[in-house]
Amino acid sequence: MSDLDVRTIGEDERENWLRAVNTGFLSPPTPGEDQLELSRRTDAEGSSRRLGAFDGDRCVGTLRSFPQQLTAVGGAFVPADAVSGVTVSPTHRRRGLLTRMLGRDLAAAKERGDVVATLIAAEYPIYGRYGFGPASWAAQWAVEVPRAGLDARWAGPAGGGPSRASEAERGGGRIDLIDGAEVRKLGPELHERFRAGQPGAVSRIPAWWDLATGVLRSGPDWKEPFHAVYRAASGEVEGLVSYKAEHVWQGNQPEDALTVNWLLATTPAAERALWHYLCSIDWVARVTSGRRAPDDLLPHLLPDPRAARVTEHTDWLWVRILDVVRALEARTYETAGAVVLEVVDKDGYGGGRFRLEASAEGASCTGTSATADLTLDIGELGSVWLGGESLTRLVALGRVREEREGAARKADALFRSPRLPWCPDLF
Repeated sequence: MSDLDVRTIGEDERENWLRAVNTGFLSPPTPGEDQLELSRRTDAEGSSRRLGAFDGDRCVGTLRSFPQQLTAVGGAFVPADAVSGVTVSPTHRRRGLLTRMLGRDLAAAKERGDVVATLIAAEYPIYGRYGFGPASWAAQWAVEVPRAGLDARWAGPAGGGPSRASEAERGGGRIDLIDGAEVRKLGPELHERFRAGQPGAVSRIPAWWDLATGVLRSGPDWKEPFHAVYRAASGEVEGLVSYKAEHVWQGNQPEDALTVNWLLATTPAAERALWHYLCSIDWVARVTSGRRAPDDLLPHLLPDPRAARVTEHTDWLWVRILDVVRALEARTYETAGAVVLEVVDKDGYGGGRFRLEASAEGASCTGTSATADLTLDIGELGSVWLGGESLTRLVALGRVREEREGAARKADALFRSPRLPWCPDLF
């Protein structure tokens, strides 16, 4: 280990660093011009912090972090240290490189005043050791369109059935196909409104929109997607969707498969109209939703909810709390009450005993010497902070200790959120 140097990389080491990233993720090692340009662009817009572990001149470990805002329950934007691009080359495993890189990054985040750190974990067992806990989950549905009950393609005089207006038209709104340039104009402002109402959502830099629409490309196989916008009767943009299609023909019949890249909606009307639109496109027999919140409305927006089958359910956003007081005071709470938490943090960033007093008017979190109601690791606090996990469940699993009978149930009444947290983004 003493021969391995962990340091911030310079511009002259970017290609070496990206080669290590590709090696760790089992991608073709040599970075292409698209990857190099994307790397430079995201650094310029997001003030990326890139660490590399070097064995001589060769980069054998990588970590990138960047400034992010995470939406807490109630809509507050919390400063976060977003961690990404974590790899260790297969020749240098079990030598403490991840611990050194992540420890350095988290210490710097704490010093900067970030309230939390965030990441998307490729492997479940790794990040709990560093105080991260799964804080939001994601589900994916496959909709069998013929079963959904929305097909109006054969309606009207020729088909013998009643003519039906589209869902958008019935609500006074309309759906239009748009190109990538229009998405880049409309998307950022819509996303700002969306993330203000969605616990677990994160901020996006301009490069995100360029990458989603092909101005920046992650590789040579990029294909232009379709984009559609929903406007309310007032003309306000309330929803956007990006999707792609795969041609499938069986017995001279079209049974195309449509995959949603992303769908944002700020109102239930927009969400309903966009899903109904996707499930009513000619030739489409199957719609794959992309990763959505586990309590997404999609199945119950269909006349037959069983037409939407869950094909994936997984942990998604992981949170590592760095400042317990600011994290607990940033969010809102469902009821009035108080709880004393003994928070264990072996790395020393957020441990201590805290009294949380909360009501509809706000919350106060202070250090205390009072007897604890619950004892939990900092990672478990990260799991419940956004309202997506239950302390009662964690007590049953042996991951939280109840010091006062009934404390977990009372604390759950405080921490739960009206809707489950959801992070639409991969980073």
